[in-house]
Amino acid sequence: MRDPLPGAVGVSKLSVYDTVAPDGLRGGTPHLHLCCTEAYVVTGGLGAVQTLTGQDGFAEHDLEPGTVLWFTPGTVHRLVNHGGLEITVLMSNSGLPEAGDAVLTFPLDVVRDPDRYAEAATLPGGGAPGADITAAYRRRDLAVQGFHEIRKNGILDEFYAAATKLKRPLLAGWHERWEGGAHEAAARTGRQLAALIDNDPAHLRESRVTAKQAPDEQGRLGMCGLLNTYQLD
Repeated sequence: MRDPLPGAVGVSKLSVYDTVAPDGLRGGTPHLHLCCTEAYVVTGGLGAVQTLTGQDGFAEHDLEPGTVLWFTPGTVHRLVNHGGLEITVLMSNSGLPEAGDAVLTFPLDVVRDPDRYAEAATLPGGGAPGADITAAYRRRDLAVQGFHEIRKNGILDEFYAAATKLKRPLLAGWHERWEGGAHEAAARTGRQLAALIDNDPAHLRESRVTAKQAPDEQGRLGMCGLLNTYQLD
């Protein structure tokens, strides 16, 4: 990752699903992240995000244009679309979300079985633009079922344990991505500070500008809606 965004974040534009889940709410797929903090910058429409955390339990937060909301790893979150909800999403540790940092809130018996989880979570064509969107809705609906079970039965800790075990085979690869991404970006700042303390401005001569005029991919089926994604490394 030669020139990451500040803080080595990832960025995407999200149009939240507007179809109805089994509980009557329109929106996306409940899930959590194991290592990444996520931020929403609301750019259009109205909605809410429902959350479950170990500190505060269940909460619902209104979203409207201009809202900036973020949450730390372990926060189960579900986007609800009240109409035209559009969000710019910022993710810490760019590269980890793409490597599988998210765990969908399927019922515990599914999350505890890697094969069943993979079958339920995987979309035809990897969710590429033009893929069958009904599969994304089926995935969302199963995660909504599990979300309500976690909330009703107070089994968030059990879900955390199952999610951690599920992703354990990927952790070494995640660590390698982090070392070359977010960790290296922070270490670079440390080296620059040390150089400045020594009155050495050499790194300033390496300054450059990077721009993206448009997303590299538009209309990918994400967990919460249609994603326009940028490749930044």
